[in-house]
Amino acid sequence: MTGVPGIVRFTKRAAVALVFLAAPANLAAQSCAMCYQSAAASGPRTIHALNTGILILMFPPALITGGIFYLGFKKRNTYHESETESE
Repeated sequence: MTGVPGIVRFTKRAAVALVFLAAPANLAAQSCAMCYQSAAASGPRTIHALNTGILILMFPPALITGGIFYLGFKKRNTYHESETESE
């Protein structure tokens, strides 16, 4: 009977994940119409600069997130090892 709550929790998490995956991309990318119009009306150099700026601004959060996951993965058994050594 210990597996039943785990299955229910997994099912709830899977349902939430499916809702987020099924949501349209435009829902998360809401922006003001004036910003969109001014970016669309600008020249190709400005559009390229905006795209490059977005990519550059994406790297620090990605590196920080990757570093946190790496440290978490590296230190995942820190507390379990100290419990087994004391016994």
